[in-house]
Amino acid sequence: MRQLFIASVIAATPFLAFADAADDAIEAREGYMKMLAMNMGVLSGTAKGEIPFDQAAVTAAASNIENLSKYNTLPALFIPGTSPADGKETEALPAVWEKPEEFAQKYAGFQEAAAGAGEAVAGGADSL
Repeated sequence: MRQLFIASVIAATPFLAFADAADDAIEAREGYMKMLAMNMGVLSGTAKGEIPFDQAAVTAAASNIENLSKYNTLPALFIPGTSPADGKETEALPAVWEKPEEFAQKYAGFQEAAAGAGEAVAGGADSL
């Protein structure tokens, strides 16, 4: 009986690993997006005058966005099995999986736009 139990656990392990990988990718993706949103909130709130200008906070937020843009998130966070079509609860748009080349292009545009962001805001409120 014990051998049957061990054999069934071993047989199920690849399926459990895939389920965990999908859930882990979604959780990491959500965390990544939250970090981007927090830092963009500092920049946009400051630019709109909703948050008092603080050079250190603005520089840190812009540098964080620049660093986050350097992550190679496409293969790691948008793996098969993590889309709404797979029955997963996610805010990611189906277009990520339906048009992966277009999504990759837009992500590359984000990376390009974020390059040098930390230095770009170093000139004070006017550079924001």
